[in-house]
Amino acid sequence: MSLELKKALPTSAGRAGSDAVAATVSGVIADIRDRGDAAVREYSARFDNWSPAEFRLSAAEIDRIIATVPAQTIEDIRTVQANVRGFAEKQLASMLEFEVETAPGVFLGQKHNPVEAVGAYVPGGRYPLLASAHMTVLTAKVAGVKRVTACTPPIRGEIPAATIAAMHLAGADEILLLGGVQAVAAMAVGTETVGKVDMLAGPGNAYVAEAKRQLFGEVGIDLFAGPTEILIIADDTADPQLVAVDLLSQAEHGPDSPAILITTSETVGRAVLDHVDRLLPGMSTRDFAEPAWRDHGQVHVVSGLTEAFNLADEFASEHVQVLTENPRQALTSMNHYGALFLGEGTCVSYGDKVIGTNHTLPTRHAARYTGGLWVGKFLRTVTYQEVTNAASSAALGELCGRAARAEFFEGHARSGDIRASRVRGELPAWAK
Repeated sequence: MSLELKKALPTSAGRAGSDAVAATVSGVIADIRDRGDAAVREYSARFDNWSPAEFRLSAAEIDRIIATVPAQTIEDIRTVQANVRGFAEKQLASMLEFEVETAPGVFLGQKHNPVEAVGAYVPGGRYPLLASAHMTVLTAKVAGVKRVTACTPPIRGEIPAATIAAMHLAGADEILLLGGVQAVAAMAVGTETVGKVDMLAGPGNAYVAEAKRQLFGEVGIDLFAGPTEILIIADDTADPQLVAVDLLSQAEHGPDSPAILITTSETVGRAVLDHVDRLLPGMSTRDFAEPAWRDHGQVHVVSGLTEAFNLADEFASEHVQVLTENPRQALTSMNHYGALFLGEGTCVSYGDKVIGTNHTLPTRHAARYTGGLWVGKFLRTVTYQEVTNAASSAALGELCGRAARAEFFEGHARSGDIRASRVRGELPAWAK
């Protein structure tokens, strides 16, 4: 049994819009690649009305900006960053390096080498997004990244002081007051004053996301990110008001953010709809939350939790909040999600802002094949080999010769032959 109390509206977004974004982004990247800082400055003036003498903030400027941030905000940033750092350090500790001797004198090993340079983009737009600084800059530094360049745009012509403080306290090696495609492109391709990075991380608007997509391959990226998503699984023990509040907490991210409820109780589903109708008019972020709920909100009533978990797995949502009598059941019943939030004592907003897990997570069904940003994204797991035993090298050489010739790779085979022959004391036929 399945009943839809609220459906999402059919999408009207065609290729025209995305094609226009792609074309614009492609032009900006090409121009910055060709003209460097001059192009960066022009686009910053055009898109953000921002053209300072220098985009990079000096140490003195950073100190002056941070001094304007309220003491309580600084204390809160430090507390949140301690949570993020603590979890990231546990993740790092779980990644073991090892070396094993697989045969006499044959050593195989695994190491984790951090990316050398990372560009961390912290979006601004209408609001400062301090948490994105924690999630990108700090996580990269815990991984051991030597150089993190952090960029954030001005907000309505003003310096986002709290964001600058978060970047600095997270460990950014340089901070640029620069936003949009021009920031991402400058970090990826390098200019006269912006050092080239090896990887881009951090969320952004459609143009930033498209820039990361086009630059992927030339540099690495954390993941392809779309609009924020929330999916709540609720049974008849759930508090409808709490469910409604949590759905709208994510809808306020943007007018295209899906907010979905799957419940085993029609009573709960209808009560949630009533609470949303009462709450929306009074939200200060109604301009985003209302169209998000109107166009992308869904409420599904299902026959039981098995069906609820199965349907949730089909959505593969970025955030899955479980408000049921036994929320930990989801740990064994679900497979496809960016992050789970179990029980009414937690919520997606905790993950977004304060609890310590990373909030950069897969969207648009990408949770079916990837997880979110974590320490391991900034590390390259590499291997090494060493053979010190002559007999083992000869055995491998003979095996390599046969295996390579089965694939008609004569050059590979000879690399094995010559090592075996030096131990066996007889030249291979091709060398005589």
